[in-house]
Order: sequence, then structure tokens, then C-alpha cells
Amino acid sequence: MPQAAEAFDLSYTQNRELSWLKFNARVLEEAADTSVPLMERLRFISIFTSNLDEFFMVRVGSLFDLNLMLPNDIDNKSGYTPKDQLEEIFKAVRPLINHRDTIYQDICYELEKYGIKNISAHELAGKDKEYVNNYYNDRIRPLISPQIIDANHPFPHLKNKELYAAAILEDDGRHMLGIVGVPEPVPPIVVLPEQEGKFVRTEDIILHNMKKIFKIYHIAEKCIISVTRNADISYDDDKFDEDYIDFRTHMAKLLRQRERLAPVRLEMQGDAPALRTMLEEKLKLSRDQTYICSCPLNLKYVYKIKSTEKSLYYDSYTPIFPDYLSESMPMWEQIKQRDVLLFYPYHSMKPFLKLLKESAADPDVVSIHITIYRLARNSAVVKHLCNAAENGKSVTVIVELRARFDEKNNIEWAQELEQSGCNVIYGVEDYKCHSKICLITRQEKNGHISYITQIGTGNYNESTAALYTDFCLFTADKAIASDAVDFFHNMLIGGLDGSYKRLLVAPSSMKSSLTELIDDEIDKGSNGHIIIKVNSITERDLIDKLAEASQHGVKVELIVRGICCIVPGIANKTENITVISIVGRFLEHSRVYCFGDGDSRKIYISSADIMTRNQTRRVEIACPVESKEIHNWLSSYLDILLKDNVKARFLLPSGDYINIEPGNTAPLSSQQYFMENPPEFQSTIVYRRRFVNFFRKIFKRSK
Repeated sequence: MPQAAEAFDLSYTQNRELSWLKFNARVLEEAADTSVPLMERLRFISIFTSNLDEFFMVRVGSLFDLNLMLPNDIDNKSGYTPKDQLEEIFKAVRPLINHRDTIYQDICYELEKYGIKNISAHELAGKDKEYVNNYYNDRIRPLISPQIIDANHPFPHLKNKELYAAAILEDDGRHMLGIVGVPEPVPPIVVLPEQEGKFVRTEDIILHNMKKIFKIYHIAEKCIISVTRNADISYDDDKFDEDYIDFRTHMAKLLRQRERLAPVRLEMQGDAPALRTMLEEKLKLSRDQTYICSCPLNLKYVYKIKSTEKSLYYDSYTPIFPDYLSESMPMWEQIKQRDVLLFYPYHSMKPFLKLLKESAADPDVVSIHITIYRLARNSAVVKHLCNAAENGKSVTVIVELRARFDEKNNIEWAQELEQSGCNVIYGVEDYKCHSKICLITRQEKNGHISYITQIGTGNYNESTAALYTDFCLFTADKAIASDAVDFFHNMLIGGLDGSYKRLLVAPSSMKSSLTELIDDEIDKGSNGHIIIKVNSITERDLIDKLAEASQHGVKVELIVRGICCIVPGIANKTENITVISIVGRFLEHSRVYCFGDGDSRKIYISSADIMTRNQTRRVEIACPVESKEIHNWLSSYLDILLKDNVKARFLLPSGDYINIEPGNTAPLSSQQYFMENPPEFQSTIVYRRRFVNFFRKIFKRSK
């Protein structure tokens, strides 16, 4: 049973949902930042909006469910009930929406100076009007299915986050609802001929033609609407349904159900009071759940806008193949010389793909084991794994089908992997496999078995590797490989309680190991030092342990991009804790745990955040960094992050974030710094030469 809120000290914690909204507000700050190029600012508005969409689908949806099932459940960071949390969320979201709309209008105004303009359908004239009318008649009208809702026509199912043109129709004193869905096959914008930057949005064209569509009625009010539905499906429901065949089939069934879950939000572009009341009644939504926006409801169209004006975009940046690695030397040979670290997106993912490709063709490689959580749309990782299986290697892939909103993608990849002869496993019941680990096994000519273990903080996804900051560590360390062998054996038999010598693995040992590492720093008192970089901190026991460390004088520096439920700077509680958040061009995604200073400092890279789900309900891995060279670089890396005074925000005891004032120091953006100074390590070629020269000297002495 969960502990009551009274059992916890709430003086230094805050609600996770409200903390997340503050993170999304920091994303919106990037859209408002005039030093960011205009088109990139527009994209940040799109990111803010899609973030908020997912927040309502998952977090708000789950709170509605919790309010129905356990209305008296108390949040152990704020003391709020589910109803309290919903009320606070609705209160916090509305000003964010208003701020977004204002920023959007400002950006659109500035973009017009560069010939980029979103033109309303009713503003069109002359050849432009004729072109759009023809486009509507030829490309859109044949695909629409207008509906009226009255006593004889039931209210239709409005799909999650789809766009609809809605109107109140009048006929001899009767009022009814008219709805037209925006067809999915139609592009989101129509670019005007010979005017590359000028376009009309498809939903606006349909809305403009509502009078023609519902020609026998008078249009009283009209606007574009979108319904957000609860997408927090339970993966374990109906497990023993008679139609249940296997977990993949079960997941496909659940995905179909997601589209029909209850509405949690109504968005309307433009105010239409009577229409709003009618839709709220039909959808059974409160006024708090309805948002009136001037900004378009779906902003994915911004990625379709093209301009040759370079100043509108970030300077181009291409991840590099690290200088310290050789593109001609086999990766296996280079990794056997010493541990290798890749730092995405400053480094390319090519070395990892090179290792997989070489392993698939290497006659001495006997097996590949890997965990898969999210993959790119055209995944080279899958291609190389399939090739390996087709070449006779034993390939075992643990595919997590429950990766939210990537379930369909993962089902399709699982099928392709199986068809190529890979052994596909769907993880452990009730626990998501979120770890990022790959083990490659090779039988050497002398009969000995050797291994390469790769452990990362991010997914095996070529697309996100160019957008997210993540670490990818390769090692030939036998002790790490031994743990990796045990890990995959345990996963294959559903064993979560395995013991490991070097790796920290959740849910079995990570939380307890982190607690012990924090205790070690507590024993040092004011000489203790902890630096943690994660995406989120919500786990109550570890929050209390960090507060305890602060109370013993330990310096605790937290770099938390998103949710942070621990509040720093509270006297006699968290006064030795500082928290910064970095939001910039790339998504800060890496997790690094650092304990102590100097030669005794312990550093781990991990797939896990300090969240209850990561520590107790997911399979996660943290790997110690043993290479002194990589260890020293990671220490300097953390130091650069902590000195960021451009994109970093400082968390106050009030729970608010403020800009870090540079003072007399030069401006430092950590992401810009690493773009200009990607990690440099000793070249593997130099290592090989040293190795060869060492044996040459021994050979000469023996003569």
C-alpha cells in the first residue's frame, strides 16, 4: 500500500505534472528567444504543442482514470488528490496556450519579411483564388465525408488529435451540428504557384468551403476543432481474452482501442460560443477542458515550409565520424585496444552501425544480443541484424512493444526480424525493457570466446542520434561482458532478480546501489560531492536520500532537463542542492551519475532516470566508466554543463526557473561548445602502433 502524504516531508518537493509544465514552458522560451533563427523558433512552437498533446493524452488521461478509481489517492510530492492535480494543471495550461499564441503571431509577422506567409483562404484573390478553388475541387472535395448531427444522425467518433471543420447549421429554426474531417492523404498545406513561401493550410480551405459543403443550411458559427483522447492504455488488460494469441497480437488490438478512449480535451481555433457549448455537451467535457486558440491546432505543417534564406535556420551541422577512430580498421580491433565513447549528436552513429555490419559478415562472430526500444523509420540497425541472422549468426532481439506511441512501429520491425531468422523476445511481463545494451560474441581462432559490449543512454535510432545528446560506450572488458551474458540469460527466462558484479540493473539492484553510492558521499560530509544528469527526478526515496546528503553537507549538483520534483535551496533541507535545466537546439537525453571527486570518483552512464518507473517498473542498466581517459573527459563534460550560462535555467526554492546571469564570465552555451569541440581521445591507430612497438621491443630483446 502506498504511504499517506503525511508520511513524507513536502517542504522540499513539488508535483511532477506541474514541474513538467514548467519544462514545456522552457521549450516555449526557445520559441520566444530572438537569438534563435525564426524557422527554428516556429519549430519550437510545434515541439511545445506536440509535447502538450502527449501530456494530455498520457498524464491527464491517467489522472482522470485515477480520479475515477482512487479519488482519495494522495501524491507523495505535493499532497494533491487526482482532482487537485487536474485543477492545478488546467489553471497552469491556459496562460501557456495564450503565450504560445502570442509568440506564434509575432513569428508569423517576422517571417512575412522573408516572403513566408500563411494566407487565409478568404484573403485569396485572382489567380491564387482560382488555383486553390481548383485544388479543393480536384484534390480535397472527393475525399471529404460531411456529416450532420441531429435526432436521426448520431454524434460521430472524432479521432484522437485529428482536425475537423465544425459548424452550427440552421434550418427553419432548427440548430444542428455539421462536421467535416480533414482527409489524412491531403498534404497539410497548399503552396501557391510561383510563391514558394506563401501557402494556405488545408483545414482552412475546408472551413472556407463549409457554406458550399452544407449548402442547404445557414452557417451560424464555424471553426476548426480537435479532440484529445486518453491514450494511457493498460498493456495488461484482457490478457486472457479468448482472442489472445501472443503479445504482439495483443498489442495490435490495444492500439486499435486507443483511438476510442474517452476525450480529455477539446481545442478550437477561433471562438464560437454556441458551438463550444454544443461540443462540450456531446463530448462530456467541462469548460476547463476546452481551449480556444488563435494558433493552428496542428503545427506539424511547419516542417513542410521551405525557404532558401539560410538565416532562418540553424547553421548546418553534420555529426562527425570521430577522428580517434579509423574508418578502415575493423571496429572490433579498435575496441579491443581500449574502451571507445561516442557522444551523439556531435559524433555520428556510423561507428556503431559499422560494428554491426562487420559483425554480421564476420565468420568468427557467433551471436548478437540486443535490446530494442525505439527505432528509426528506415532502420539500418534492423537491416544489419537481419543480415547477421541470414548469415547464420544467432541473433536475439528483445523488442519492447510497449514503447509508447512507437508500438505499431515496433510490431512491424519485430515481424521483419522474425522473418529473417532472429529470435525475437518481447521482454518480461509487467516490466518495460528500457535498457540499451548490445553484446557481440566471437569465437577466436584459438578457440577462446571474446566479447564486445555496447551500452548506451539512448535508443538505437539513427534519426534521434542526430537530435538527442546521448552516450554510446563500447568495451571489451570481460567483467562487463560477463554481466551482459547474465543479463540476457535472465531476460530470456524472465528473471529480474539476477545479481551483477559491475552493472547496476533495475529493478533488481539499481535503486539500492544508487542509495549506497549516495551513502558513501554522506559519510564524507562536506567533502562529499554528487553530480547527476538525468531527464527527470520523481522517485521519492532517492529524493529523500539526496536531501539527506544535503543535510550532511554534501554538495549535490543536479542537471535535470525535465521534471524535477526535488526543490533546491530549502534551509536545513536542500540548501546544498542546486538544479539547472538545459533546453537548446538538441534534446538533452543522456544520463550520467557521478559520485566523489579526484581519482576515487565513480561515474556511470545509464538508460535510467531517477523516476519510480525507471527504478522499479522497468529493466534499466547503468554501466561504470572504467577507462581513465573517458572518465576524465566525462568529468570535464559535466563541468562544462554546470558552467552553461546561455541555455541553462536555474531552479529557485519557489519552484520557478530563471536565467543564469553570466556576470563577468563569457557566455557559454554547452551545446555550442561541444559542436565546436567534440570529444577527442587517443587515436586507436596510435594505440595499435604502441602495441606493435611494444612487442617488437620484446622480440628484439629475446634475440
